[in-house]
Amino acid sequence: MRLETVWREEDGDRFCATVWRAGPGLRMISSAMAGGGIGPAGWVLNAQVASHYSRTDPAAHIGELAASYGLRGPGVGLLTAASVDRTMRHEDEGATAAATVGLRVPTWAAAPAGGTDPELAPLTSDWRPGTINIVVHVPAALSDAALVNAVMTATEAKTQALLEAGYPCTGTASDAICVAAPIPGLEGTEAAEEAEPFAGPRSVWGARIARAVHAAVHAGAIDYTHYLREREERDSGTGRRATPVRHGGR
Repeated sequence: MRLETVWREEDGDRFCATVWRAGPGLRMISSAMAGGGIGPAGWVLNAQVASHYSRTDPAAHIGELAASYGLRGPGVGLLTAASVDRTMRHEDEGATAAATVGLRVPTWAAAPAGGTDPELAPLTSDWRPGTINIVVHVPAALSDAALVNAVMTATEAKTQALLEAGYPCTGTASDAICVAAPIPGLEGTEAAEEAEPFAGPRSVWGARIARAVHAAVHAGAIDYTHYLREREERDSGTGRRATPVRHGGR
């Protein structure tokens, strides 16, 4: 997975994005608002947006960004207010994971009904970018069931990493994921053979996915902790409270 880092100017701010020009021969499973589901895809875009992002047509926005970067055909687009230039990557025996980690509101998946959701609270001076976006690639073809299994495995590994990094949560309410693998039965490729039926954490490729995602998310969570500490030290040094910023950059 070769990620390209690109920058853009938007509404007077500078934002980062990563572009993976994967090319033909892959299919992806994703929870993304643009290109989500299961199907052939040739690119993945993970774009940083303002912390106060308010566009009501995010899929169209992703389409505009994709076109500006020369991305054509089906692909997957993700958005985050986290610092995309701090994306963490890890490879484990052929399985590669890239994670952008922002933990503005660490969240437990199962929460009491009717409670106030801090994820929906207005941004104040205690500004923190949120969302964890994960992109995974494996060189082996996976069956439909194995693709779903890979999402489960990656999510479990993400949660394990967050807990080990000191964040008592399962993630954030806006996390997204994309898993890419060769199209099964594609002639002339390694995927020409039968697709792998499993991708659980104790299967060959599932175990590799788990380790790659765990390492990337853990590194991202630790980096996020350091990032917040640096901000607090800068703010305390000036004698001022932290004030909102319009982007997720440093």
